[in-house]
Amino acid sequence: MKNSSRFFNNHECKYFPCHKLPEDTSEFNCLFCYCPLYALGKDCGGIFDYQQNDMKFCQDCHLPHMPEFYDYVLEKFTTENLVRIGRP
Repeated sequence: MKNSSRFFNNHECKYFPCHKLPEDTSEFNCLFCYCPLYALGKDCGGIFDYQQNDMKFCQDCHLPHMPEFYDYVLEKFTTENLVRIGRP
């Protein structure tokens, strides 16, 4: 994919790869580098487990990094969700 307002890929980032990646990394979207859905806890819609310290472990989740989920991520920012996590 071409870099745009909805997508960019940064293979030169010192943290890349931050997840186990699909074989083709050309569509791995770095736009949501820190997952904006993390604060939604179990309702984020992604693939995760909780570690023993109750911290979410999201290494196997590619949801915010795949172009086809861009609209899904934005739709999760409803007023209801923002109020629920304390961001009115």
